[in-house]
Amino acid sequence: MHKKIIVFSSLVVTALMFALPVFAASADVTKIETFIKSIIQVLVTLAGLISAGFFVWGGTSYITSSGNPVALDQAKNTIKYSAIGLIVVLGAFILTNIISDLATGAFGATQ
Repeated sequence: MHKKIIVFSSLVVTALMFALPVFAASADVTKIETFIKSIIQVLVTLAGLISAGFFVWGGTSYITSSGNPVALDQAKNTIKYSAIGLIVVLGAFILTNIISDLATGAFGATQ
């Protein structure tokens, strides 16, 4: 038992003695901010395209429902939920831009 503790301790000490120092990279917050903004813009664009597709799908279903109340309600719900989804995505996009501007104003932009 004591032999295992001595061997383990010597291995830990040896590893710590020969460990190379690691230096952190410089913190460039603007690069991270730009990266996150780019990702959000791509996601908002994709959400807008998907929402437009569901608007077309719902409109087509609405036109071709032929007075069937079930199909008409499904088409209305498709249009309604795609509008709600688009509003949520645009609201999130606007909110992230506001937070980003506030954070830049509060903490300053690194040059």
